[in-house]
Amino acid sequence: MRVVEAFPYVVREIEHTWIPLPDGCRLSARVWLPEGAGPVPAIVEYIPYRKRDDTRWRDEPMHGYFAGHGYAAVRVDVRGAGASDGVLGDEYSNEEWADGLAALRWLASQPWCDGNVGLMGKSWGGINALQLASLRPPELKCVITVCSTDDRWSTDAHWMGGCLLAENLTWGSVLQTLSMRPQDPELVGAAWRETWLRRIHEAPFYAARWLRHPTRDAYWKRGSVCDAYDRIEVPVLAVGGWADAYADTVPRLLAGLSGPRRGWVGPWAHVYPHNGAPGPAAGFLQVALRWWDRWLRGMPDAVEEPTYRIWMHEGGAHRPDGADAAGRWVAEKGWPSPRVQVEEHRLASAGAARVVVPWTGLGARAGGAWCPFGVADLAAEQSPDDGESCVLDLAPLSRRVELLGAPEVTLRLRCDEPFGMVAVRLCDVHPDGTSVRVSYGLLDLAFREGFEARRSPEPGRDYDVRVPLRHAAYAFPPGHRLRVAVSTSYWPVAWPASKRFRLTLDPARCSLRLPVRAARPEDARLPALPPPEVAPATDMPEEPGATREIRREPGSAVYTSCVRQGWGADGEPHMSAVEPIGLETGWGIEDRFQIDSADPASAEASVRHVAVSRRGSWIARLEVSLEQRRTADGYRLSCDVVATEGGQEVARRRMEEEIPLGP
Repeated sequence: MRVVEAFPYVVREIEHTWIPLPDGCRLSARVWLPEGAGPVPAIVEYIPYRKRDDTRWRDEPMHGYFAGHGYAAVRVDVRGAGASDGVLGDEYSNEEWADGLAALRWLASQPWCDGNVGLMGKSWGGINALQLASLRPPELKCVITVCSTDDRWSTDAHWMGGCLLAENLTWGSVLQTLSMRPQDPELVGAAWRETWLRRIHEAPFYAARWLRHPTRDAYWKRGSVCDAYDRIEVPVLAVGGWADAYADTVPRLLAGLSGPRRGWVGPWAHVYPHNGAPGPAAGFLQVALRWWDRWLRGMPDAVEEPTYRIWMHEGGAHRPDGADAAGRWVAEKGWPSPRVQVEEHRLASAGAARVVVPWTGLGARAGGAWCPFGVADLAAEQSPDDGESCVLDLAPLSRRVELLGAPEVTLRLRCDEPFGMVAVRLCDVHPDGTSVRVSYGLLDLAFREGFEARRSPEPGRDYDVRVPLRHAAYAFPPGHRLRVAVSTSYWPVAWPASKRFRLTLDPARCSLRLPVRAARPEDARLPALPPPEVAPATDMPEEPGATREIRREPGSAVYTSCVRQGWGADGEPHMSAVEPIGLETGWGIEDRFQIDSADPASAEASVRHVAVSRRGSWIARLEVSLEQRRTADGYRLSCDVVATEGGQEVARRRMEEEIPLGP
C-alpha cells in the first residue's frame, strides 16, 4: 500500500473537540482540516469504536487522506462510547439518530464547513449512515456505506433465516465491553469515574435484549431502511465484499433505491477495500474521493464507473491459504440486470427418499466465521462437512457458467418433530474432489412462510421449503459439478435445535434456481481500479496475532472451537502505546464454542473480554464474561462484569436471563 506524503493541502488535526447536544450531553469528535482551503464540505464517520485509541490507526490514514484533498474529515464517537458522554442504550436507537442529526447541524454551521456534509462508515457506521439519510437532514448530500445492512433482521449479526446466529453473543459481548469502558480522564477530568460507573451499572444486557425478539417484529423493522427505500433521496455508494456477511446489501440497495447509486463488491471480508483481505485490495479512498467530488462539490465524474462493479471469482483455482482471490472485475449497467437469467435445475431424478442425519457439530471444522475479518476465519475446503450432509450433485458442466446473484434451493421435505432447521450450502466440486463453498443459507422451518410469525411444521407432513442463499459471483469451469449439501445444523455459525430431529428429502422434488450471467465483452474494457493508497498515520504497535484452534475430544464427538486474540505472555492483554496522547491500551478476547455432535442440547459458548487503559499511575481494567447455553425450550445467558481502578475493585455486576423460544 502506498503512503502519500504530499497532498494539495496541509492537514491540521484537532485531537479532540466537543459537539454539544440539546440535552446537555456532548459527543467527542476528532477533526482533520485542510489548511487554507476556506469553508469546505465535511465528511463524517459516526460510530461507537473509540476514536481516541481503538480505531486511531485505522482513522488517520483515511480521514487524513480526505483532508489532504480539501475536505473537513470528522470522526465522532456515539453517545455512551469512547470519549463521548452518557450511556449507550442500544444499536441504532432514537437517541443515536437524534444525536446524529444534531451533530450534522452543528458541523454544517462551523466556520470551516460550507454547509454540505457526506456520511460514511463501515458496519455500524454504514448502517447508521443509511438510517440518517432516511431521516432527510438538509445538510446531508451523499452517503458511502461499506459492509452494512438495509435489513436488521435478515442480514445483521443476530438472526439468519430465523436461526439464532452465534454472532448474537460474540457481537453482544463486544458491545457490552465497549459500552462499559471509561472515558479518558485527560479529556473530562474527575467526571470520568462517575460516568464509568454509570455505564457499568446502566448499560443493557444487549445479547439478551436481541434474543427476546425472535421474529421480524417492530424492533427489527425500526431502522431497516429496506422497508422504505423511498425515504433515501441522496446519492448512495454501497460497497461490500463477497467474504463478508453483508454482501447482499449492495444489490438490494441498487434494486431498491431510486436516486443516484452505485455498487461495488470485491473479494474482501469485513474490511475497507484498501485493506482488502482476501485480496486484491483496491484504492477505495480514491474512489470515495471521486464520489465526494461529484456530490459534495458538483464536479463531473473523473472516471465513468459502472452502476455495479463486481469481483467474479474464477472457480478453477482454490486458494485455502487466503491469498489474493482468483478472478476478474466485471460490471453491470444496472441491477437487476436483464442479462442475468435464472436457470432451474432438478437435483435428482426419481428415486428413494433420503434422510438427513442429525449431526449437530457440522460446520465446526470447515464452516469458518459468520463474518470474517480477514483470512484466518474464512470457510475451509468443504469435504469434511459434505461427508456429514445429504449431498445432491448435478452432472459435470459442459460449459462455463457464471453465477451472479442469489441462488435459491427448493426442498421437498418432511420433519419428524414440530421444529427443526435446515442449512443449505452450494459448493463447487472440482474434478479432483475438492469442494469449495460458493454460498449458503439457513432456515428455521417455523419461518417457512415468512419471518413475522412462527408456524411450527406438522410432523410427517411434506412441505416445499424455499431456502434463499447469499448473493455470490462465481464462475464454474467446464467439468466441475454443482453440489447442494443439506444438513440439520451449521455450528457455530448458528445455534442448533435443542433436540434431535430428522428430515426426509424427496430428491426428485428438490431444485436449484441459479442466476446465470451472460458474457459481457465490455468487461475487458472496464476502467482499472487504482491501487490502494493512504495518508501517513501514527505507527501501529505490533500486537500478538489471533490464534484459532478446533479440537475434537479423543474418542468422542465433542468439538471445541477456541479463538484468542490480544493476549500477552502474562495472561493479561498485550499493552500498546498510543504515544501522541501518552496512553497505553490493551484488549484481550477469548471465545469458546463447544458441542457434542450427538447431543444438540450440549451446545454452549463463552466469551471473555479484558480491556485495560493506563496512563502513568492511573490504570482502569474491565473484565466482561458472557456465557450462553441451550435449554430444553430456549437459552440461558449470563454476564459478569468486574471493574478495577489501580488494582482495587470499584464495580461488580451480574446479569442473567433465561429466554424461552421453543426447542
